[in-house]
Amino acid sequence: MNIDKILEEMTLEEKASLCSGEGFWHTKPIERLDIQKIMMSDGPHGLRKVNEERDCVTDESIEAVCFPTASALACSFDRDLIEKLGKALGDECQAEGVAVILGPGANIKRSPLCGRNFEYFSEDPYLSTEIASAYIKGVQSRGVGTSLKHFALNNQENRRMSISAEVDERTLREIYLASFEGAVKNAKPWAVMCSYNRVNGVYASENPKLLSDILRNEWGYKGLTVSDWGAVDNRVNGIKAGLDLEMPSSQGKNDKFIVEAVRLGKLYIKDVDKCVRRILELIDKYEDGKKSNVIWDKEKHHKLAAKIESECMVLLKNEDNILPLDRSKKIAFIGKFAESPRYQGGGSSHINSYKVTSALKAVKDICKVTYAEGYKIDEDKTDDKLLSEAVQAAKNCEIAVLFVGLPDLFESEGYDRSHLRLPECQLELIKKVREVNENTVVVLHNGSAVEMPFAEDVKGILEAYLGGQAVGQAEVDILFGKKNPCGKLAETFPRKLSDNPSYLNFPGESDRVRYQEGIFVGYRYYDKKEIEPLYPFGYGLSYTSFEYKNIDISKNEMNDDEEVTVTVTVKNTGKVKGKEIVQLYVSNEQSSVIRPIKELKGFEKVTLNPGEEKKIVFVLDKRSFAYYNTDISDWYTEYGKYNILVGASSRDIRLKTYIYVAPTNKIRVEYTLNSTGGDVMSTETGKELFKEFLKDVNAGINSGSDTSESDEQMTLAMYNELPLRAMVSFSDNENLTREKLSQLVRRLNIVINSDLF
Repeated sequence: MNIDKILEEMTLEEKASLCSGEGFWHTKPIERLDIQKIMMSDGPHGLRKVNEERDCVTDESIEAVCFPTASALACSFDRDLIEKLGKALGDECQAEGVAVILGPGANIKRSPLCGRNFEYFSEDPYLSTEIASAYIKGVQSRGVGTSLKHFALNNQENRRMSISAEVDERTLREIYLASFEGAVKNAKPWAVMCSYNRVNGVYASENPKLLSDILRNEWGYKGLTVSDWGAVDNRVNGIKAGLDLEMPSSQGKNDKFIVEAVRLGKLYIKDVDKCVRRILELIDKYEDGKKSNVIWDKEKHHKLAAKIESECMVLLKNEDNILPLDRSKKIAFIGKFAESPRYQGGGSSHINSYKVTSALKAVKDICKVTYAEGYKIDEDKTDDKLLSEAVQAAKNCEIAVLFVGLPDLFESEGYDRSHLRLPECQLELIKKVREVNENTVVVLHNGSAVEMPFAEDVKGILEAYLGGQAVGQAEVDILFGKKNPCGKLAETFPRKLSDNPSYLNFPGESDRVRYQEGIFVGYRYYDKKEIEPLYPFGYGLSYTSFEYKNIDISKNEMNDDEEVTVTVTVKNTGKVKGKEIVQLYVSNEQSSVIRPIKELKGFEKVTLNPGEEKKIVFVLDKRSFAYYNTDISDWYTEYGKYNILVGASSRDIRLKTYIYVAPTNKIRVEYTLNSTGGDVMSTETGKELFKEFLKDVNAGINSGSDTSESDEQMTLAMYNELPLRAMVSFSDNENLTREKLSQLVRRLNIVINSDLF
């Protein structure tokens, strides 16, 4: 496609028309110029392709394969696995003529109440961006595009189309944009989808700071920007801000506004051309990579879905090694989800699965179990008959496995949860079963964290999340030991809702929600507040055990424009083959700015046979140590000692080393008379100069008396918060004047900055 030639030949009306969709899922064709329409379809964990003939959002989609949702996928901590998933989805899109699949969702899990958390990966931006990058690379390796979403701060469903997320710049950069930044830079998605909400008062669909200043100018993004469906408020402002494509169709209404604005001189045609060019580039890219006769093997992908889910499930508790189950014992499967599992969330990502494998169906290939329904899922009300049958089944077996979780009514796109509890009827079922059988195992089906008042009472807990259409097969494989659990939590499970950092500021008031917890999201908050969670970020058990040893670092000092390598050795000290997720955190406890206790900056998943050991290699760069400095509007590495922590979870650190890192983009220091003694003493040079200066101050205060070392320390502490100008008032020394203080300030600025530059 000769895009320059096409742009020259297009009329203004044709250009404007191309900037919005045709119907719900297609771009507009322009037959005169041989511009083909392309189709987008919902994802991200399966292909939700709606009937093209009717092209309506409410129509039932084609039969497809539902893979595990993002909430489960992130728990795999496995880039290669997620890339395989992406390749499978890319093949499905090619087979169905879909140019762009709408996903992945890289939004941060700010609150466990967000109804759409099942579509998001993690509370941690590093993990989120790594998993999103792998997904994007997998899909796009098949000649199909992804649409990274929702850019940005789509962290709740309550008033999602009008709410303004009020967030400071540092928090925005370190937490909420960081989960997109790496994916954009490393994986280069074909499209980025803006969110519904406003960001600090400006709709994301017309936000030049997000769509142009940061996304394109800072991150170097070259692809298409597209609105979430119905997210456009002012289309002309959107064009100015850099929003290329409006979806779905506005029936030509917004196209007319574009034409009118250009003719009235309120919109530059060059800005329209930029949008049209990027739309044409997307169409051209898909047409160039379009394949014919691609085979979509649904059964093969169903098996892949089971394999992926078995890598994602998290074993939270295994008292007395109750798992894996002994098939020779009498076992009862109790709970409706054993027969009809909840394996996906509601809303735009809902897949019309061509088949579903339940645990009750899968277990028939292993052994015979007793089944009791236990509860209804269409209402939260105890059914006495079903409860009685379940209790009797538990009495008559040696091990009771309870399949429980959140029904569709409790979490979905479109609304947020109001609490973290399981349905009361399920909690009562767990309690009654546990009373008659101490060997109780709970299997959870949920899209986000839940409270577990039963955690201390049952012997086993397996978190399946929303594990896709083959979840039952994966559950049985784990429960009976065919597969060894190897997933770890990608989010913190609080003991109660009020422990959550966003508790006091979620979902906000009217059309404003303040992110007052700042950078302290998830484990960052629980660490800083010394709150013991129910289960920490990165936590997960195995049927084997692992030893960590021999941590080594390639250098003990570095500038922040360099890289450093950290190696550790991990050994399988158990009796069965297993996989361990080794996590690396960085800590700067002596920072002059408020920082988390530690932050995830690396992870690797390693497979080990019994007795086998392997060396794991991590590479750290500037961003592993930096924070976002709002004074210079850039990432900044403060000079100092950084601890390198390696462990099995955020609360299970096994090895530790350190490195000193120095900044290359050093910040000029400018002291004034209003600077405090503490400001001056924040550097070694300043500390020495200040001690000399204090001799004059103390000469007036302590004239005629001896000063001890403790007196000097007390004096330093006293002046730590005192402005320099105020020190004149605290000394009788006639030589200590405001003019002399000004001379000190000038000398400080010269000496300090000569050290820096």
